[in-house]
Amino acid sequence: MGLLALGTPLEWPEAKKVASQVRAWGIEQLLSIWQNAKGKERDALLWGDEIEYLVVCYDEENRKVRLSLRQADILAALASDEKLLAEGGGVPDVQRGPVKETEMAAPVFHPEFGRFMLEATPGKPWGIGFKDLLSVEPDMKRRRIIAKDHMAKEEYPITLTTFPHLGLPDCIVPSYPVSGPKLRSQFVPDEIANPHIRFPTLAANIRWRRGRKVELNVPIFKDEKTPWPFHDPTVNYDLHQWPEDDDVRNGAAKENHIYMDAMAFGMGSCCLQITFQAKNIEEGRTMYDQLSPLGPILLALTAATPIYKGFLADTDVRWNQISKAVDDRTPEELGEKPLQHDRWRLPKSRYASNSTYISQDVRLRPEYLDPDLVIDEDIKKRLEEGGMDNLLATHFAHLFIRDPIVVFAEDLKTLDLSKADHFENLQSTNWQHMRFKPPPPGSDMGWRVEFRPMEIQITDFENAAFSIFIVLITRAILSYNLNFYIPITRVSENMETAHIRDAVSTQKFWFRKNPFSPHSSSRGNGTGTSTPAETSRPATPVGPVEDEYEQMTINEVINGQSSSRTGDSTFPGLIPLVESYLNSMNVDVETRCELARYLDLIRKRADGRYWTAAKWIRHFVQTHEKYAGDSVVGDEICFDLVKAAERITKEEGRDGFGKEMLGRR
Repeated sequence: MGLLALGTPLEWPEAKKVASQVRAWGIEQLLSIWQNAKGKERDALLWGDEIEYLVVCYDEENRKVRLSLRQADILAALASDEKLLAEGGGVPDVQRGPVKETEMAAPVFHPEFGRFMLEATPGKPWGIGFKDLLSVEPDMKRRRIIAKDHMAKEEYPITLTTFPHLGLPDCIVPSYPVSGPKLRSQFVPDEIANPHIRFPTLAANIRWRRGRKVELNVPIFKDEKTPWPFHDPTVNYDLHQWPEDDDVRNGAAKENHIYMDAMAFGMGSCCLQITFQAKNIEEGRTMYDQLSPLGPILLALTAATPIYKGFLADTDVRWNQISKAVDDRTPEELGEKPLQHDRWRLPKSRYASNSTYISQDVRLRPEYLDPDLVIDEDIKKRLEEGGMDNLLATHFAHLFIRDPIVVFAEDLKTLDLSKADHFENLQSTNWQHMRFKPPPPGSDMGWRVEFRPMEIQITDFENAAFSIFIVLITRAILSYNLNFYIPITRVSENMETAHIRDAVSTQKFWFRKNPFSPHSSSRGNGTGTSTPAETSRPATPVGPVEDEYEQMTINEVINGQSSSRTGDSTFPGLIPLVESYLNSMNVDVETRCELARYLDLIRKRADGRYWTAAKWIRHFVQTHEKYAGDSVVGDEICFDLVKAAERITKEEGRDGFGKEMLGRR
């Protein structure tokens, strides 16, 4: 969560009138950043993680758990803690340098969309040193302890992606009446959102722009006694408080689906995000492209979202639900009506998988690009006139097809090229699974890349493992000049596949067969070394793009294909590639053993020996004594589930989960 600006927000009819001005000024700010920072060099990669918590409140007497809306009070307590302040806590800034081996700065806590959420980041960014990697898990554990220490005794910071009962009556404390003027939801009150003016304005203007409430319909999991066809029993078809209440009478609530109607059901989800600062813009663009095809794989590996609004869902991850929760497309942009007032039909929500590649890599074939990409040609022309190359200009011209949703009147008086507020207005509300981030004006930060698809995990060990794994993958990518390019449309297809229940074990994903370049690249591999797999592969000429990739299981992507599977062309596996990189770096034995613990989690999650959180949660519910086989997650089940997640987190040992979270085959 970035800094939250103050000002007078415009309601949508007024914001719409100035949308073109905001876009034009944002592009001028981007060009100013580009001219000043395109040659910026950093000494080494820095990175940071973001952990998001749900703050739950237990009612032990009634065996009930609710969401606590005391975010502001908890943040105030953290901000006034003199001990934390003395340890150097504050706004994280990559200029401050990496954490030293003997130093652990106080973590930083931030507000999020939901008043029941906290975000925590390390007090200083991590460096690339292998010893730094071993500080990540202790720091994550420390953050949770610090957060808990500033909460009431009945509250606890839990790392579940969604609260199982969000949207049911009596799910929050303190309680508020539902159906406020901003969200106009049947299920949650306006007070559930952070009160900073940006958030209710964002929710209201998204609803206003699309002409109806957002619609989230998640397929219900059909169990033995689930009513069929299923009609969400929580929907009130007789509500007449707001015009939008007609939505459900006009078919918004779909048969055999769980229906939700507000931004809180998406932006109230927790995730694990990693931001890398690259050495220079070229390295950043490379990481953006090569990590993009990995996004769906990591989404499926971290699957943790099988419950919505007290029902078991037939999906395992949160991504599409957040996408729908902030989808501001009009009926014309959705293709439901002929284009008359809007400029384009838009195939995706503003929260979606990537649609562009941006690296100036000779291996980037035109066939990998989206043939139906929607861009603003005038903006692309302006960027190219300002000196930006075609690929990057196309990327930003695609992001800027969107309208700014939250506009402050005070920002429209003068264009200030020493700021990036208008640029960030559009950049930060394009929530794609990768984000390419220019340096802020006037700062010493470098070009950054944000990896966004992963679901939050129940334990700190798991969150540390996935964070460290992604860091090591980036090192292998840059060291061996790995090539994971596949058509960007296949990446989008993979993101859909990742939603399927137990996709990690049951589905196949499009992935590149040979990660080593079949012909020379302009940069070389960056290390002067080759992997055994690389030297054994003959160079092959460029042929049909369809021959470069195939459908693989996640086990094959992570652990490698057996040599007998596809003859002489086998994918080596991401973990073997990481291990080859570690071998080349002569990591000391103790550090290597510690890192092996994290890689072992990824390896066993991929091959099915360890379950995803989604599979564990579903199993917990279905085997609970109070479960009736009807897809309903009742109060006692929810209470016991959250308690179990807390217990597992507290009892987590050096082996990771504790036996309860290990695989049960």
